[in-house]
Amino acid sequence: MPVVETERHGQVLVVRMNRPERLNALNQELRVALAETWIDFRRDDTLEVAILTGTGRAFCAGEDMKETLANKTPGGKKLDIEDPFATGALEKPVIAAVNGFAMGGGFMLVERTDLRVAANTAIFEVSEAKRWLLGGYNHGHLANLSYPVAMEMALGFRFTAERFHQLGFVNRLVEPDQVVPTAIEMANHLLTLPPASRVNTVHMMRRMRPQPTKAQRDLAAALHEHGDKNDLLESRAAFAEKRAPNFKGWNDPQDRYRMPQLGED
Repeated sequence: MPVVETERHGQVLVVRMNRPERLNALNQELRVALAETWIDFRRDDTLEVAILTGTGRAFCAGEDMKETLANKTPGGKKLDIEDPFATGALEKPVIAAVNGFAMGGGFMLVERTDLRVAANTAIFEVSEAKRWLLGGYNHGHLANLSYPVAMEMALGFRFTAERFHQLGFVNRLVEPDQVVPTAIEMANHLLTLPPASRVNTVHMMRRMRPQPTKAQRDLAAALHEHGDKNDLLESRAAFAEKRAPNFKGWNDPQDRYRMPQLGED
């Protein structure tokens, strides 16, 4: 059974993550298959819009913890091929059809899309704070959300699809069986536009999204080193073993107060 299934609807390609027994968690096989799919979609001049969804009760649960623990590689191994969707090199619009849980790396897949349809039962979570030494500081910023909501996201609280719809992160909130049909309707609307209008507008809108400053990115890189890195695997082991984690925090307790000090832009 392929871990990525595709189906064509005219000029629209539906891309379906297909590891339902693992909630479509992003193991190496799925990440490679998605990258290959996006490369083919980018090169195919007969396809103009893609829809990304999942099989089963999850859109994507994010990182595959079992594979991480087996390989001792938090975040997964670097791919040998470039994923144009992940790098932002994919010029064509992508619509998320969020059928269920979108957690961690699954949330980030939604975040990269241009339009979002969600089942009213879907649940979202920015999971970095639970798995790394720095929470998802940039996600609320990218979504133009207010500081307290961005802070809530960064600290790993869960959000319902209804709340994300109210906040403007989700375009359409529908019954679960209408997620993909509604996404196809949105894709067909895009195809009614003059091709140059669609291409140019998507390009312009993407360039207008907020981005962290260089100083903020440098600080984030330093903060990823501020703490005991053994906690990265401990957080994942505790999750996989369904137990409370035993975090160390810092190699030297005084490091808690030695925050990285970097300049401003």
